Amino acid sequence: MTIDGVDVGPAVFFRDATVRLGHRTIWSDVTLSVAAGEFVAVLGPNGVGKSTLVKAALGLVPLSSGTATVLGRAPGDAGHEIGYLPQRRSFDPGLRVRGIDVVRLGADGDRWGTPLPGAARFFGSRRREQARIAEVIELVGASDYARRPIGEVSGGEQQRLLIAQALVRHPQLLLLDEPLDSLDLPNQAAVAALVEEACRAEGVTVMIVAHDVNPILPYLDRVVYLGQGGAVSGPVARVITSETLTALYDTPIEVLHTSDGRLVVVGQPEAPAHHSDRHTGRPRQ
Repeated sequence: MTIDGVDVGPAVFFRDATVRLGHRTIWSDVTLSVAAGEFVAVLGPNGVGKSTLVKAALGLVPLSSGTATVLGRAPGDAGHEIGYLPQRRSFDPGLRVRGIDVVRLGADGDRWGTPLPGAARFFGSRRREQARIAEVIELVGASDYARRPIGEVSGGEQQRLLIAQALVRHPQLLLLDEPLDSLDLPNQAAVAALVEEACRAEGVTVMIVAHDVNPILPYLDRVVYLGQGGAVSGPVARVITSETLTALYDTPIEVLHTSDGRLVVVGQPEAPAHHSDRHTGRPRQ
């Protein structure tokens, strides 16, 4: 990819990267490269470190060893050019904040809602900011309900508005941490198609953390599959195979292809119970 006319290489790049939290190694010797404009999934069982990989790209979790660059800079140095959607938030049904106001936080506030004085300068004017908010709301198909309280719309509709929030500042890179989690199958398919369509239209590189590859399978350029202690990346047909995953996990894994085109991974180990439970609200690693 290029910044100010200079080729800076991949959008996301890790080489021999290791993250340790406390006395535990989350993953080690991870090497991956995500080219500009690619749609890439980060896969693996719960607790293997998928969210940690995203946080490392954001500069929120430091590498213990190895190197990484994001948009040609050190992780954490390109924050305004990254759209980030953390693991699914639950909105109280009684919350009266409108969907359009949630989207606006992506333009004039950080993820905690604190106004940024320079936001108008980023867009050039308040009018351009408002136009951009309307543009991304239309892009994600949320115009019909964006002025309703966020607590009153469905889970799929909330997720569309949160994706609009992540897109509003024209990011070059979109990091989505399990955006399909807790959605029913029709909404998973709809949101996956929405992300692909919106990001192709805007020329945005996408890294999406997913537990199930099938809803996003038609849209992927490549995948990163994390295992206990390492990772393998490449095209779906090369990575999600019995041979590759068996070698990654050092245990027999079988990948089955169903008649409707879905992939089923049999024998994939789940991590020990050190990952947090989704019902507690604490983030997984």
